[in-house]
Amino acid sequence: MAVMKIAALISGGGTNLQAIIDACQKQNFPAELKLVISNNPSAYGLKRAKKAGIETKVINHKDYETRDDFEKAMNKELINAGVGLICLAGFMRLLNSNFVNLWRDRMINIHPSLLPSLKGLNTHERAIDLGVRVHGCTVHFVRAEMDEGPVILQAVVPISDEDTPQTLAKKVLKKEHIIYPQAIRLIASGKVKVAGKKVHIDNKSLLQTYKINPTPK
Repeated sequence: MAVMKIAALISGGGTNLQAIIDACQKQNFPAELKLVISNNPSAYGLKRAKKAGIETKVINHKDYETRDDFEKAMNKELINAGVGLICLAGFMRLLNSNFVNLWRDRMINIHPSLLPSLKGLNTHERAIDLGVRVHGCTVHFVRAEMDEGPVILQAVVPISDEDTPQTLAKKVLKKEHIIYPQAIRLIASGKVKVAGKKVHIDNKSLLQTYKINPTPK
């Protein structure tokens, strides 16, 4: 089975990174986590990667005069590693359009809301303040605009009257750890195609991912 080489860009603790590491260690998973890059030398995610025997690189944005220079350094490492897909896993830097376009439809992100609703930060607080009944997370292809791009997978959690931003964040994070590896599996298996602003997924694979039973004829 052909295996896609992937990389993760991180800035912090890396719980989604850990979910990706765990998935890639499973038998017959169609992706290999080849490289983890952090712009933060103190990111705990680096320890997670090293413990799993994955190559790590620290490319500190503070060491570069411009964002372009910083991104060129990352791009060089990604190309040298033979990466076919970039996974943003808590990477807290906005990326220039040049870099995003170089990796168009080959870079994904996970966001803690049901996009296109609640783009940006503090999504759990905002969901509670708005009084919405459901919240969730989204895996999407990255575009130059913040939290934009074709949606691959989403997961929903209910919001109860007792929820706080902290309890809601925990519920959403559990779902993130499930759907991020699922999205990687679909992409690495060749089940995902992007057409304009939409993602098309092989119907059987989509039903299995969401555990939906086909409607009886």
